[in-house]
Amino acid sequence: MRPRKLPFRRRLTRASVALIYRHTEDGGTELLFIQRARREGDPWSGDMAFPGGRMEPGDATPRATAERETLEETGVDLIRHGHFRARLSDLVTRHHSRWRPMVVTPYVYEWPGTQPVNLNHEVEQVVWVPLAYLAAKENQSRLPWRTPLGTLNMPCCRYEGYCIWGLSYSMLQELLALDLGPNAVTMP
Repeated sequence: MRPRKLPFRRRLTRASVALIYRHTEDGGTELLFIQRARREGDPWSGDMAFPGGRMEPGDATPRATAERETLEETGVDLIRHGHFRARLSDLVTRHHSRWRPMVVTPYVYEWPGTQPVNLNHEVEQVVWVPLAYLAAKENQSRLPWRTPLGTLNMPCCRYEGYCIWGLSYSMLQELLALDLGPNAVTMP
């Protein structure tokens, strides 16, 4: 399956995230999530997410943005210690404080897990979640989300008191369709 690239993405504000997985000693696979720091005025304060952020003028590519932001937020150096595996489909969201659209591109990395995590002020904690748990139908749920037009029941996955929903949940669904086994090859 080839990732969807939005044709107008270069005309909009861009952001990128890194979906980082590791293999465990028992043969399982875990995915790294960050819990965003709680901040006044941030509508996603405390939410579960993947490390990442907005592209800056110094970033050569959106993938470089994901690598830079991951290093800043978690201390994980994907350039030196990660293995790029895939690019997922572009998603459209909006800026935190505005209604202007923003394109988010997810990149998938395998991480051997040997480097310590060092969180910055944007991240409250990291949580490793087993992929088998994330894929299990019985762990899928709904999150009531209030909007000016009414309440929506958004799909989500709940794990030990955390709730993975929204863009992160959409990215997760595409990731679950990939082969992340130890012999997986890099995808386009």
